[in-house]
Amino acid sequence: MTRIALIRHGSTAWNKEGKMQGSTDIPLDDEGLEQARKLGIRLSDEPWDIIYTSQLSRAKKTGEIIAASLGIDDIREDKRLMEVSGGLTEGTTEAERLVKWGSGWRQLELGMETEQTVLTRGMSFLDDLIIAHAGKRIILVSHGSFIRHLLKQLAPSLVQDATLKNTSVTRFTVNDDKWECELYNCTAHLV
Repeated sequence: MTRIALIRHGSTAWNKEGKMQGSTDIPLDDEGLEQARKLGIRLSDEPWDIIYTSQLSRAKKTGEIIAASLGIDDIREDKRLMEVSGGLTEGTTEAERLVKWGSGWRQLELGMETEQTVLTRGMSFLDDLIIAHAGKRIILVSHGSFIRHLLKQLAPSLVQDATLKNTSVTRFTVNDDKWECELYNCTAHLV
């Protein structure tokens, strides 16, 4: 059995401002650093083998802080874990998008990455991961929209009625290509 924890990075200034981050490299803010520390402490009670992160600094730093708490030296980056590209919408708030492109902005060609492209790269990564690290306990630190897309594929019956919280943990067990969600969007370490 392989265990995989999908973790959203800690908070950033753009999260608080409601700006679309996408592939723009925005660092963790002070709260995000503290969230990552608290998550590292929480996860230190569990055995984990390896950490993969997106190469964007907000995910990478979150992973490094967790790794330090767990005593894990094996941290790897994979660009397939990167956030969904927002194209021209990156750096804008919802109000700014409405003013600039109108209420139908989501249907416009603004250079945003398609759901199919996200799923193709995400599932390719997970397929490679399961082969390379079968039977291991793996932490993946990535981004909210990217993780939500994967969850639609991995756990289609899962009700995703809330935004994934910063440093939330969503955990799966994988047996014979069957993914079972054990925990969803959990931030018990922040209370």
